[in-house]
Formats: sequence, C-alpha cells, structure tokens
Amino acid sequence: MKKKKLSLILTLIIASSLNFNVLAAGNSAAKETEPQIYGKAAITIDMKTGEIIYAKDVDTKMYPASTTKLLTALLLAENKNKNDVLKYTQKAKVQPASSLNTDLHPINADETMTAQDVMDGLLLYSGNDMAYVIAEGVGKDDADFMNKMNEKVKQLNLKNTHFVTPNGLHDPNHYTTAYDLSTIASTAFQNSWVRESMGKQKASIKTSKGTIFAIQNRNKLLGKEGCIGGKTGYTSDAGKCLVTVYERDGRKILGVVMKSVYDATDMAVFNDMEKVINWSYASKPTVLYKAGDIVTTKTIKYKPLIIGPEKTINVPICVKEDIGYYDNYVNKNELSKTINLSNINTSTLKGESSIGNLTVKERNLSNNYKLYSTISKATLAKNNVPYYAAAAAAVLCIIGIVAYLVKKLIDLNRRNKRGKYI
Repeated sequence: MKKKKLSLILTLIIASSLNFNVLAAGNSAAKETEPQIYGKAAITIDMKTGEIIYAKDVDTKMYPASTTKLLTALLLAENKNKNDVLKYTQKAKVQPASSLNTDLHPINADETMTAQDVMDGLLLYSGNDMAYVIAEGVGKDDADFMNKMNEKVKQLNLKNTHFVTPNGLHDPNHYTTAYDLSTIASTAFQNSWVRESMGKQKASIKTSKGTIFAIQNRNKLLGKEGCIGGKTGYTSDAGKCLVTVYERDGRKILGVVMKSVYDATDMAVFNDMEKVINWSYASKPTVLYKAGDIVTTKTIKYKPLIIGPEKTINVPICVKEDIGYYDNYVNKNELSKTINLSNINTSTLKGESSIGNLTVKERNLSNNYKLYSTISKATLAKNNVPYYAAAAAAVLCIIGIVAYLVKKLIDLNRRNKRGKYI
C-alpha cells in the first residue's frame, strides 16, 4: 500500500514538473525581447517600404567614422564616370593610417588612378587618402566638397547630420545619427556603381606608375547569410560602426550599428549586426487592425430616396485588409491615423464600394487603405421602411388622384357626346 502511495506521489511530482517546464518555456517565448547589443545606437530598415523595424537611440548624434565614405562614394558616382582619371593629391598623401599610401605602398602626388579604382579603394579598403582624391577631384577643393556633402544632406532632408571631412576622421562638428546614416546608406546603395563596389570581396587597383594594390573588403559579414554590401568604420571617439545591406528570400533589410566596442577579436560590431538583422527578419508586424475590424463609427446624412428629406444614421466603418506596424519606440510615438470620408450614397452605405480612406503614417512611411461601410442591405432597407412606405403611399395616392381625374374626364366626354344627338 505504501509503495502504491509513493508511486502515485512520484507520478504527480513528475507530471507537475513537466507542466511547469512547458509553462516556463511558453512564458520564455512570450517574453522574448529585442536583442542586446554593445552598440549605443542601431536601426534596421525595410528597404522596400522604408519602415523602421529595429530602433535603438536612432536620433542620438554620433560620430560616423568611415561610414561617412558612403556619402563620399555617392558624390563620386553622381559626378564622375568609372573611366575618368583622378589625381592623387598632396592632401591625400598626408592622410594617416588606413590609407593605401601609408599602409601598402607609397603613392606620389603626381600619380593618377581611374575613378573605378578610387571607388574600390574607398569602399573596400576604406582608404582615407582615397576620400581626399575624390574630394579634390569632384570639388574645386576639399572645402568645396564639404559644401557638396552638406548640400546632399539637405536634399535628403536629414536634420541631425553635418560633415566636415570626406573620410570621417574625428571632428566634433562631424556627426550624424543612426537614422540619418540609414538614409544616406540606402540612397548610396540605390546607385548601381556604389552598390557594385560595396559588394566586392576583393579588387586589384593600380596607379599610373604601375603600382598595383590587391585589397580585400573589411566587412567581415559580406557574402555570409545574405549580406550583399556594407561599410565599416572606426575611430576611438566613434567606436566601431557598421552599415550592412542584407537580402534574404527577395527581401532587403539595411542595418546600422554605431559606437559598438572594439574587442580583442574585432567581432563585437559584426555580432551586433547579426543579432539585429536576424531579429528583424524574424520580427512580425504588430496588428493595428485585422480585416473586418471597425475603424470608427460616423454619423452620416443621406437621402433614402432621390428626393425628399435626409436621414441620419450611425455607420460602422471597417477595413477589408490587415494593417500592421513594427513595434518599436519610434513607430509607437510617431504613428498617426487619418480618416477621410467621401462618396457617401446609398450604394456605398451598403458596403458595395469604398466610402473613404484611412491613412496610416510612420516616420518615413505613409500607406492608404480603403474604408467600407459595414451596414448590410437588409439593415439599410429595414431602417428605411417608413420612408419607402410613405413614398409608396404617396405614389398610390397620386395614382388614385390621376385615375379619378381620368374617370371624370371620360364621363364628361360621354355627356358631351350625348348632348349632340338630343
């Protein structure tokens, strides 16, 4: 007997333990949170819609380091052709480390390179000297090029960016934000020349004097798990910065991580990026409205008949498609909804055609959705029965009067005929 009781107790304990583990696992999944990263600011963007998926301090001003070179590359692509010749200048020659001249092989100030080679040296090797070759080749001088950079910033409507160098070496007045940098990177990626260069694993470039440089891309994620392009950056003040573009199953997501740490293996910023990108691809939009949900109820006046008095009715208005948004603090704070109603008539009140539009806006995304009445034909008809009855009574009354008058006319005509023959 004691053994049976002991066996029953053990069974209950095991069952309870299993149930607890299942519940714990369920709670763990339910409480899954955004990835924890070293980067002080980060953002991911759906490149098709422009919607922000992941956001961390996206409007905080940061130093961009060499990710600045994405804008430098864009200005080169917009002003020169691949085969144009650019001069290696004295200002290029005096640039510090992370220059082809200082790291790989001396280059004389009178040598030249093709714009294509300069672009590869800028984006793959992140050559600080290449940035000045571009600045003085595209602008009248480097100061004029800075003006061009900031003019482009204004064209892109960026509110928290100001550049003073073409390569991103530290200056207190050279700054941007994760959000602004994502806009610069997205614009640069849309340029086919820039996109081609940032996606190269390696390149061989040369100067007019025959010096050949074999360079490799410093983006350690390139070619892995769908990474098709990007740009690295580092200064002691900026920390480790990284921009990447990923494509998986036909969907492109752009990521930016700023002010991450420079660890012993130089992998922290790359690990940060993998976390936010993987999380972003797995993230699903939060439902704002499901298809069929009532968006609002409006009091509407309409005429049940073509003529006659107006009737007032409370109309539930719905959407016929799912509407969602990515649940981050930017979208939550800036999401707005605007309802515009038009085209109100008996037909549209029956839900047969759109009654207006719902506009849902986020920071850089605006979508319009058609709205419909949810009143059924039967409900509308039932609501209008008194009007239809009154109209029918009026018609019958008119018919009766007309019939009476016609009969009178006929009778009068008969009397007149009889009078002629008497």
